[in-house]
Amino acid sequence: MLDQLEQQPADALLALIKLFNADDRADKIDLGVGVYRTDDGATPVFAAVKKAEERLVAGQDSKAYLGPEGDMGFVHALVPHVFGPLGDFGGRMDGMQVPGGTGALRIALALAKKAGVGRVLMGNPSWPNHVQILNDLGVASANFRHATPEGVADMEALRAALADAGAGDAIMLHGCCHNPTGIDYTAAQWAEVADMVATSGVLPIIDLAYQGLGQGMEEDAAGMRAVLARLPEAMVAYSCDKNFGLYRDRVGALFVIGKDSADTARAMTNAYVLARVNWSQPPDHGGAAARIVMEDEGLTALWLGELGDMRARMRAMRDALASADNRAPGLGLATLGEQNGLFSILRLTPEQILRLREEHGVYMAGSGRINIAGLTSGNIGRFIDALAAVAG
Repeated sequence: MLDQLEQQPADALLALIKLFNADDRADKIDLGVGVYRTDDGATPVFAAVKKAEERLVAGQDSKAYLGPEGDMGFVHALVPHVFGPLGDFGGRMDGMQVPGGTGALRIALALAKKAGVGRVLMGNPSWPNHVQILNDLGVASANFRHATPEGVADMEALRAALADAGAGDAIMLHGCCHNPTGIDYTAAQWAEVADMVATSGVLPIIDLAYQGLGQGMEEDAAGMRAVLARLPEAMVAYSCDKNFGLYRDRVGALFVIGKDSADTARAMTNAYVLARVNWSQPPDHGGAAARIVMEDEGLTALWLGELGDMRARMRAMRDALASADNRAPGLGLATLGEQNGLFSILRLTPEQILRLREEHGVYMAGSGRINIAGLTSGNIGRFIDALAAVAG
């Protein structure tokens, strides 16, 4: 029966990784893989996480199942960092541990479908897995343009999309550090988003995968909080893979906010059933380590300090690129300094992207998306020289 399956195309990013690994040039530059890297090119384990893991290994006395909701100590420890003064919405909010941000999105979108959502509005471009999950669930997506050619959020497109939306629709919003553009809403724009979503009656699903990697933990959550404060119900898909460096441990949480505690409790029973048929129980180790960090004042300070160093390094790379705008005109480098997070999209043609790879050993996605953390003090000068060469 397996011969009835259709061959699926290779993942473009995985193919790019293979090409990069096969390249024997010592000065090659990888801007494709979406993980944080230090100025030495490493993706380290946070020192705070290492200390937490030592305590976990020494004190853990069982590997028994936790249940579909996972480690609720971890979930509760996240709440003040994610929601701040909004707290638990007066008992209207509950959450569960899931395998990474992808697990949170899978349950959120499946739960939305069960609740009657038939269409999800989505800014384009978006993280490719958003639409892939929707397609797998059989839920329609309606795309609107996320950003203008000038590199700012396209509010006109968003207004038009929400004007045509209503009951039975949801909207996917990136909480911060938009993937793949790096273009976030301003505080004033978030306030308008909150007003429009509240008026439209659509269900907001907020993907908060990079909190702390943009402007700061509080700043990166401010827009999401402005939306949540205006609405009777919402879902938040949260990832700790980036801001704790727990990529391979798959650490995330799904939060559900209902119009009252009974609504939320009913929604969570459905979320548990969905988790049961997807992965049964979430992995424990990474979530437990993150919980230990957040429950300890000293480890929390260490973690936030490390996160601040990550943020500052990426900001320095962005500023360096923005200041080189005159050397590579037309590529939109000046706007990179105003964007946030790991990713941005350069205005490159497919031919220019190919030349960068073949002539200069610079590897990036075919869309022009680059991982800012792939740049270092040792290679950014050569990267700018390469951009100038293909832009000239």
